[in-house]
Amino acid sequence: MNRWVDITFDCVPLRSIGRLDIPLDASPRYRALCERIKDAMERHGLLNSYYLHNAHCTYHLTNRDDLGMIRFRFEGTVLTDSADVRTERCDLRVELASETCDWLTQPVVDWLRESVPRSVAVEFDRYIEAGDLEQARQRLVKIREASDDSGGFVGMYL
Repeated sequence: MNRWVDITFDCVPLRSIGRLDIPLDASPRYRALCERIKDAMERHGLLNSYYLHNAHCTYHLTNRDDLGMIRFRFEGTVLTDSADVRTERCDLRVELASETCDWLTQPVVDWLRESVPRSVAVEFDRYIEAGDLEQARQRLVKIREASDDSGGFVGMYL
């Protein structure tokens, strides 16, 4: 453990989604994710908006991995400035996923839940600076091209 806050997520640039149809044989879980992404597209538009899913934010309150850990699961949209170089705001659904903190109280959980979007904004700026945002865009373009070339059906290209 070398950081106080660990954040992981999968990122889908909303402007990279070329098709909105969901495969008929999609699993209920995949179908629900596609619906949430479609909702995010309607609410926030396509430009400078990124959908984060399969995401966790873990706070460490001690220097032991098995004590003082509080993990939140989150999903939602990150909006960046017009140049795509800085996070402007996050619209996330956040819920407590797990904890190893027997002294945890509800006011602390509530306060940390409110802190998750701020932590995610800082981490997303680091993600942009590291070039990961551009790599995510390039991966989605390759998936789309492979699907188009093979005549396959990939739905929302996730």
